[in-house]
Amino acid sequence: MALHGRVALVTGGAQGIGRAVAEALLKNAAKVALVDLNKQVGEDCKKILDQEFGEGNCIFLQCDVTDRGKLQDAFESTVQEFGKLDIVINNAGINNEKNWEKTIEVNLTSVIKGTYLALEHMSKEHGKDGGVIVNVSSMAAFLHSPQQPVYTATKYGVIGFTRAMADAAEEGNYGVRINVLCPAFVDTPLLQSIEQEDNMGKFVKYKDVFKEKMHKFGVLPPSLIAEGTLRLITDNSLNGAVMKITCSKGIHFHTYEALSV
Repeated sequence: MALHGRVALVTGGAQGIGRAVAEALLKNAAKVALVDLNKQVGEDCKKILDQEFGEGNCIFLQCDVTDRGKLQDAFESTVQEFGKLDIVINNAGINNEKNWEKTIEVNLTSVIKGTYLALEHMSKEHGKDGGVIVNVSSMAAFLHSPQQPVYTATKYGVIGFTRAMADAAEEGNYGVRINVLCPAFVDTPLLQSIEQEDNMGKFVKYKDVFKEKMHKFGVLPPSLIAEGTLRLITDNSLNGAVMKITCSKGIHFHTYEALSV
């Protein structure tokens, strides 16, 4: 998929990975809807992007992705503004082991909601022209973290859901490719949450162990995650792909053994 003139919706789009992806899309002449819970950060982000890429190329939509109605409104507002939707990046995520129900709602349930809403607006089964969905998981799905058991579970879930939906899209001829992105530690505000008891609960006592892991495996710049995301979007051969991004190996793909009876 060429990016010029395409329309993308990015959840968690005003900061961290989402912002880096939005910037990369705008650099390639796409239009972008920044969907984010933080109104101030979102408005500030839009102002900066408007200055760099010109007004009219991005919009900010404040939205709690756990609220299906508001998320649906964000999709509809994007289409109303730009006339269509071609790309959806389900990126919004949190790290909260204390309020673990919220972590499931944001990291997994909203990804499922976002995928289904994306299909409603892009799938050929609904008379649309097709598109691309990228769901953001984590290397925590492969190197599980005992300091983040629920976070780990949600990221496992994103991979399983995405791969199953990718097969469904192919079998159903939806015209939509669905892939999953699994970065290791990324330099975003989420990493700072390991210091806070309100986020980590009883697991906060392991914060030094967590920091040792970051030192061992390194921390990735958001720009590298954006580079991987653009590859998933533009490579028309990729569907159901599981992209890993680590400091040691860079951008690479996970391979699965063929199913056997």
